[in-house]
Amino acid sequence: MKKIGLVFKEASGARIKSTLKTSDAVFIIKYSGVKSPDICSLRQTLRGRNASLFVVKNSVARRAFKDSVLEPLIKNIDGPCGLVFIKDEPVGASQALCNFTKDHEQLKLEGGFLKDKIIEKSDIEHMSRLPSKEVLRAQLVGAINSPISGLVITLNQVLAKFVICLDQIKQKKTS
Repeated sequence: MKKIGLVFKEASGARIKSTLKTSDAVFIIKYSGVKSPDICSLRQTLRGRNASLFVVKNSVARRAFKDSVLEPLIKNIDGPCGLVFIKDEPVGASQALCNFTKDHEQLKLEGGFLKDKIIEKSDIEHMSRLPSKEVLRAQLVGAINSPISGLVITLNQVLAKFVICLDQIKQKKTS
């Protein structure tokens, strides 16, 4: 019969590996000195941004990262660490983490993995300054729509000036 601690470690490792397969990005944070209620509020914020925070023993995380593309991140796992698994858009999660670090300086961003690339703390901070996917889409639609709108306005002004000119000619002939 296995000990409960060993079963828990195996389950945690399996959860990390399965979540890694479905995640688009993973960030490593250090939360030493951050109070438990604050961690809970961070988890809720991340949930709203399609991300989740998983606190795990370092040995379990190292074992899960070993022999995978995340192996270079093992050097970042020491002390109280958490893994932020992100689905879809990593910008929202990076904004949430950076906003949280402004209020809680004890939380440290260590680095992570995005698609097929290892990223550093500075990359996460730069990502947090990007607009969200919806804002970028709106800007793109506006940029595409701008020349068409300009053409419609110009053609409308030409017609309006022509009608005004005809109206003035009519007024001169009747007077």
